Amino acid sequence: MKLLTKTALAAGLAFASLAAPFAAAPAMAQAAQKVGIVNLPAVIANSSAYQGAQTAQQTTFAAQLQQAEQRRAALQAQINPLMTAFQTARQAANPDQAALQQQAQQIQQLQQAGQAELNQILAPVSRSETYVTEQIEDRLGAAVQAAAQAAGVTLVLSPDTVLWADNSHNLNEAVLNQLNTALPSVQVTPPEGWVPREMRQQQEAAAAAQGAQGQPATSGR
Repeated sequence: MKLLTKTALAAGLAFASLAAPFAAAPAMAQAAQKVGIVNLPAVIANSSAYQGAQTAQQTTFAAQLQQAEQRRAALQAQINPLMTAFQTARQAANPDQAALQQQAQQIQQLQQAGQAELNQILAPVSRSETYVTEQIEDRLGAAVQAAAQAAGVTLVLSPDTVLWADNSHNLNEAVLNQLNTALPSVQVTPPEGWVPREMRQQQEAAAAAQGAQGQPATSGR
């Protein structure tokens, strides 16, 4: 069974190949320092930790994945006849525009409600996916630094910051090897009370703002 997350349900996940061509650093920068380019999402997706987590999630969240797949099929079976009726009515010689609009709204409401229901069913899977990614991200910086130092690279860029480069600048495999050595596996079930990084940062920012408001203002003489 294919692992589904909220993002995957909407569009599907696609990661760049490790051998994908990259853009190049400006000529002046290359002359001054050795440049490496790393596609971080590709490294994460191809890491042993991430691949192992994907396999483990199939077992850990088998019930949720099966429930989501069954519900998705049921929703599709409910929507398909409505879509067929809508297409047929729209192709009529003189279609009733008001009726068509009502049909379209009904279909859209069913789709939105169905997506929300699937997201709710798959919430534990999505939470696990975030936890897995954070564990890898926490070790990724050190892996990049180690790979760069081993290759004598003094400047590391991401593919979206440059225009073209030959494959000699590609540090993906070197970073991947460092990451796999440092972090061969991760946990897929978050501990009790765990909060995603983005939410933690929001909480910290809110607490800091509240603390600043509580401090008395100082006035100059």
